[in-house]
Amino acid sequence: MLSPGRIASLACLLEVAAPKPGNVHRGADFEDVGLVDFMVSAELLGATIDQKSNESLGEMILNVVEATRKHVGSNTNLGLALLLCPLGRSAQSFNRMDAEALSQVLLELTADDSRSVYAAIRLAQSGGMPTVERMDIQQEAPVHLIDAMTYASEWDMVARQYRDSFQNIFSDVVPLLKEGLKKFDGSSEAIVFAHVALLSRFPDSLIARKCGDPTALQAQAMAGRCLEALKFGIEGYWKAVGDLDFWMRADGHRRNPGTTADLIAAGLMVMLFDGELAFTRGRLQ
Repeated sequence: MLSPGRIASLACLLEVAAPKPGNVHRGADFEDVGLVDFMVSAELLGATIDQKSNESLGEMILNVVEATRKHVGSNTNLGLALLLCPLGRSAQSFNRMDAEALSQVLLELTADDSRSVYAAIRLAQSGGMPTVERMDIQQEAPVHLIDAMTYASEWDMVARQYRDSFQNIFSDVVPLLKEGLKKFDGSSEAIVFAHVALLSRFPDSLIARKCGDPTALQAQAMAGRCLEALKFGIEGYWKAVGDLDFWMRADGHRRNPGTTADLIAAGLMVMLFDGELAFTRGRLQ
């Protein structure tokens, strides 16, 4: 059986390889970061989850970001670390990944964890990070990390998972991945479908931070039109996905839905761990 870290790495690799609109994948790099960077980052993240199983969760997240800055040099996996490290710790501590186990993992966070996570976010230099009046990332970390995540949850989907014990992963992402596997016969197109469908439900936090809420809402609406097109045939659906991809890349990749991609990777990790997803002979099933 694969370790939690190996499962995390595989989830990241499956996610980044799928040709999702607006993001890096096996057929599209950005000017400043490419597929190899994400592949290396996936390995670093998974190795850290396994190697730091006896460390605090905050220290694990910080170690992922430190390794990534050293070997990749850019922020390719802060959101992934914030999501997949708690999932990995859930598997290590409770041998399961569900809302109850995640809730317990998050309840055990300490003031040291909060300081480590704040340090990780500062080190990653995530794009478009807002300045806020309370618990700003440049200020001293609060005693309870969940307080900061709850405050940020109004505009950040990753933070919302900490507030809600990863409920969106279990209630939205995993079911959409399962639906995609049924619709698209187990190929990476299922991941693309889940990505587009999730974007149609929730505006992407990274787009909102970098480009503003109106742009994030426009991306959400375009994703919804992709799903509408699917009702009338596969050709119209892929044309709409292609139009969405072109629009997202037309502004120097600033409209890339990175948070949506992170959430999809988290869902893939849950399904791989639970045995609900297998990768056999080049296909997901």
